[in-house]
Amino acid sequence: MARPSDPPPGPLPPAGPEAPSPPAAPPWTVTGRARALLRASRPKQWLKNLLVFAAPGAAGQLGDPDALGRTAAVFVVFCIAASGTYLLNDVRDVDRDREHERKRHRPVAAGALPVGWAAAAGVLLIAAALAAAIAAGGRPVLAVLTAYLVLTGAYTAVLKSVTVCDIIAVAGCHVLRALAGAVAIGVPVTSWFLIVVSLAALLVVTGKREAELRGPAGTRTRATLARYTVSYLTQVRTMVSGALIVTFCLWALDGSGTGDPLPFRAASIVPFIACVLRYHMLVDRGIGEEPEEIALRDRGLQLGVLSLLILVGLGAHLG
Repeated sequence: MARPSDPPPGPLPPAGPEAPSPPAAPPWTVTGRARALLRASRPKQWLKNLLVFAAPGAAGQLGDPDALGRTAAVFVVFCIAASGTYLLNDVRDVDRDREHERKRHRPVAAGALPVGWAAAAGVLLIAAALAAAIAAGGRPVLAVLTAYLVLTGAYTAVLKSVTVCDIIAVAGCHVLRALAGAVAIGVPVTSWFLIVVSLAALLVVTGKREAELRGPAGTRTRATLARYTVSYLTQVRTMVSGALIVTFCLWALDGSGTGDPLPFRAASIVPFIACVLRYHMLVDRGIGEEPEEIALRDRGLQLGVLSLLILVGLGAHLG
């Protein structure tokens, strides 16, 4: 029997939403740790490092076995360095990733790869990349790789929380990848090349942020997303893509009547614009949060990129 001082019984208050708990870590095994380390290295994102082939390919140098070998070595160096930075980034963001619907399944956030292991592996991979850079391309490649690591570190520590600077920093990392391929074989970097690569990188990164912002509120763990709006990012994406198309057209038409025996570079304008339009459509659908997934799965974009590479390659090697 309830006492007079006891509050009257009533319905229990509804339970509030709970943050998702990380998945249970699998039992420790050597094979399991190795698989977790490989997954945490994000091999799918090594696709970004294919940018090192951009300058040698545009200059028609990939037919030279020595140039191709050196460029491939730089590609491997950047893959190793990028994996090291991914591991250190996951260590720093482990608590935030556990609140994300998708990132909570990453090996470090899920507990499949201990934080200490990830930190040690990240440092070792970066050190190995720096040593390999000297062997792959000497001081020029080492300088570009060091700039890439400094910019990546600044992004992880500070810039990822600064509006606009986070977009520029990630785009800058893409530009440095492309620059590394040029310095590896001594290809002169033209202003056309730098502008096109910079604008393309800025377009992809802006689309990524916009897709993240269009996603469910529970998946928005970036501090800067709260200060962006979809309309602002759409305006930036539209402005950048317009400048990108104009710049690419000027570059393609500038060489079509001089170095090209056939207007391959001029013809490359068609698949290039098609790729830009396709990417806009995907971002509007909210699919661009993981650009590497688009590159691996979207057949329309793959056909456009393949056509573009064939035409630019023919113009470079036959011109």
